[in-house]
Amino acid sequence: MAAGQLAEAYADPDLGAFELRFLEGGVQVRRSLAACWGVRFERAAPVRPFRWPKGGESFAGWYFCATTGGHIGYESWLERDRLILLDADSQVTGIASQPFWLHWDDGQRRRRHAPDYFVRLADGRGRVVDVRAADRVDEAAAEAFAATERACRAVDWEFERVGVRDPVLMANMRWLSRYRRTRCLRRNVATELLEVFTEPGPLRPGAAKVGDPLMVLPVLFQLLWSGALVTDVSTRLLGSDSVVHAAERGPRWDV
Repeated sequence: MAAGQLAEAYADPDLGAFELRFLEGGVQVRRSLAACWGVRFERAAPVRPFRWPKGGESFAGWYFCATTGGHIGYESWLERDRLILLDADSQVTGIASQPFWLHWDDGQRRRRHAPDYFVRLADGRGRVVDVRAADRVDEAAAEAFAATERACRAVDWEFERVGVRDPVLMANMRWLSRYRRTRCLRRNVATELLEVFTEPGPLRPGAAKVGDPLMVLPVLFQLLWSGALVTDVSTRLLGSDSVVHAAERGPRWDV
């Protein structure tokens, strides 16, 4: 048996059950899933325009992503919140919204679905993310998510269907995301803050040891965003008495 025939014989049948339609060099192309596993979808342009329906319940917009240095579209507050969390994740190196249409036949009719995000991780893995609150996953959506998960499994991508995150976590991360731009990082101040918080201590008194809190706090929040400093963002709202300490790993920038 020839090498090509052998590969086909042992391939996941789902590789031939799905097709992807996406933009390549500004031109729309359609290929089998088997031919697409190596495409850099984290750089892909959206396959359809974002909708701003008048009087609609959802809210669309553009989020400036510090990870990619560009704007990424979203069509709901939930999608925007997920972008914030992805942007803050040190393992994420690339993000694209609505990167492709996934086409398949469910046995009765042709179906298609455009996932919300494609994510590239630092170790090279791909991840497809769909964002939908649990109470809004109807039968059609559940079938689309199940088909997307099958397709992802066939090419060794991860798949996540995510919904509403904890409100305390998101309140904290929305606040810190205001300081995600590197213009907030004054490195001489950052160096002093890392020294101050070598031992855990309260947020505002620690900032005051470095200088005027009005000047120091934006740098401190940027360090919390980047993960160079650590505090509890999951169980309580950030405050002057939040206990902060330097991360065990070094910062993601050179001092």
